[in-house]
Amino acid sequence: MAARARRVVYPLFQRGGPQLRIFRPNFFMLAVRPGVPQPEDTVQFRVSMEMTKVDIRNYLERLYNVPVAAVRTRIQYGANNKRNHRNQREKKPDYKVAYVQLGQGQTFQFPNLFPEKEQDTETRSFDDFRSKYMEKEKQKQEGDPRRGGVPDWFGL
Repeated sequence: MAARARRVVYPLFQRGGPQLRIFRPNFFMLAVRPGVPQPEDTVQFRVSMEMTKVDIRNYLERLYNVPVAAVRTRIQYGANNKRNHRNQREKKPDYKVAYVQLGQGQTFQFPNLFPEKEQDTETRSFDDFRSKYMEKEKQKQEGDPRRGGVPDWFGL
């Protein structure tokens, strides 16, 4: 009789032993730049459909130490007016949007990732770009001098 390999089963919990485990939440929260201007103390998030208002409040207060005054949620239904190559309706997935009002005195602004440059250098660089582009276009329209005045469309 051949020896069989035994499958090792590790226990999920060991009483009293040191547990080197990290418990991460099963939810996600994505800060979204709102399409409509919001007050400075309100942040818009796209959250998991399973999250409740209490989950959102606990998530922000416990993980990020952010004081939360109020949480409002709504469900955004996905559009279903698109059809695929088989003429079957395709529906975009639904998602939940949370509006979190921060505690008293707290404000939130998205960081400016692309600060604007000085107007002088920007307009100057645009003028240089435009002049170079116009020179190239004039050279293209002049045609090939080796063709002796015969248009480009005539020939092989």
